[in-house]
Amino acid sequence: METQSDARAERRAAKLAKQISAFAEQHGGAEGQLAYLGQMGTRIVLVGEDGGWGDLVAPSHAIAQAAAEKAGLTLHESFDGDFAAKVRTGPYEWTRMAGIQLGGPANP
Repeated sequence: METQSDARAERRAAKLAKQISAFAEQHGGAEGQLAYLGQMGTRIVLVGEDGGWGDLVAPSHAIAQAAAEKAGLTLHESFDGDFAAKVRTGPYEWTRMAGIQLGGPANP
């Protein structure tokens, strides 16, 4: 028997899978990695074939895993090596990540 919380988790996984698929379509395909955020849930890090990247947050690791499976997302164990090398950053990311240290504008 499916409980209300099971149905809610299934709907959340389906919504995340739809967002993953939309990202993959926009970026010529995608790969991902699941990163635990503790009580906050699990981050689904997405890297497109074109170097674009983004993330989604699922309320649990099980929901994140289900969403990735539904979307057919190839998952990596860690965010390093060839997978991390696919990420392309632009001026916005450099400003946000290291702008102050590199003499860029301060983040608001």
